[in-house]
Amino acid sequence: MTALIDALWLYPIKGCRGFSVPNAALAPTGLEVKGIGDREWVVVDDQGEFLSQRELPKMALIETRLTADSLRLKAPGMLQLDVPFESEGDVLKVRVWNDELAAVTQGEIADAWFSQFLGLPCRLMRFDPEARRISNHKYTGAVSAPYKFADAFSLLACSTASLADLNSRLVAKGQAEISIERFRPNIVLRGVEAFDEDHIDYLTIGRARLHVVKPCVRCTVPNVNPASGEAGFEPGDTLAVYRNDAQAGGITFGVNAIVESGAGAELSAGDTVEVSLRF
Repeated sequence: MTALIDALWLYPIKGCRGFSVPNAALAPTGLEVKGIGDREWVVVDDQGEFLSQRELPKMALIETRLTADSLRLKAPGMLQLDVPFESEGDVLKVRVWNDELAAVTQGEIADAWFSQFLGLPCRLMRFDPEARRISNHKYTGAVSAPYKFADAFSLLACSTASLADLNSRLVAKGQAEISIERFRPNIVLRGVEAFDEDHIDYLTIGRARLHVVKPCVRCTVPNVNPASGEAGFEPGDTLAVYRNDAQAGGITFGVNAIVESGAGAELSAGDTVEVSLRF
């Protein structure tokens, strides 16, 4: 079975707005652009605990871009800020879920920028290049799958057909359609049927081989409107009717994957994807 890559998405800062890219390198830790990885940075509170749209939906309004030498940030009412890639700081511990990780401070100006916009003391931290974080072997088996500040795995895949199915249900209820941004995928597939991704075993893209390891159980983040930074009840209410998977542990949309082989390969929108299914 074959499909195509419809889009690739990178999210430099966990919890902030990402952007689509025409192509990206595949690192062991997920997608990279200009050597910058997915979820390379995280915003933490004054206790070192990570912040996300779950408790601060206005993080969806923080735009991220990559320049030749900096991470560029924009947000409503804030001056544009460029955080140099070469920033050197102190190595401190931060906490993401149950993991305590080494991360590098990015300077007082960046900290003040986030603190002002989010309305609480916080810091921007970058993943320490010396650190190593491994996905749960319960799902990856013998493969040691590294990742950065993502929730649990290096890649998330969704499909245009699954989104279309959901949008048809939303419209039937008198709700507005939503964009794939709500689900924060890295790889969007085109050419598979709605929710075929539930049954994918492997995705082969050129010499890259990605192993789908589990369904993605969704939290409240897809209910945050990326245009307004406000949380609502959709699409969660609609998904709860037909996507509540007791075995997975909640509402699912999309699948988590790891890089089994082919790190260093270049992926592009439009690439052919060989899809193997498990039943």
